[in-house]
Amino acid sequence: MRLRTVLVVLAIALLAAFAALNWSAFVAPTTLSLGYTVFEAPLGLLMLGVLMLLTLAFALYMAFWQAGMLLESRRLGKELQQQRSLADQAEASRFTELRATLLAEFERLTSQLNQSQEALKAEMRDNTNALSAALAEMDDRLGRAPGPGTSP
Repeated sequence: MRLRTVLVVLAIALLAAFAALNWSAFVAPTTLSLGYTVFEAPLGLLMLGVLMLLTLAFALYMAFWQAGMLLESRRLGKELQQQRSLADQAEASRFTELRATLLAEFERLTSQLNQSQEALKAEMRDNTNALSAALAEMDDRLGRAPGPGTSP
């Protein structure tokens, strides 16, 4: 229990003990005046009743106040959950958008790589053809050139 609750229970217990020890004084009749009339009643019992009514009114007020706070807390919890789900959806859409962007970039890079490979293959083919032509031309020149022992 909280310290406040313990203090309230302790105060009520002390008041009940005081009333029990002084019960004869609490129920002793006394002449009381309301200004326009006079009557006899036990003042201690009357004050104890007023104290009980005030305590009950305070307890009811606190119960309604706490119920209101609980309702407000629930409302805020639901609102927080809605905001959390909206944030999760926004994050999921950002991930989806990022995935689509990455896929598009990968496709672009793949096509660029394929184009580079095709260009490299074409250049290698051209170089191979040029080298083959140069070798063939040298072979022709060597075949037409007179040998070491022949005269031209």
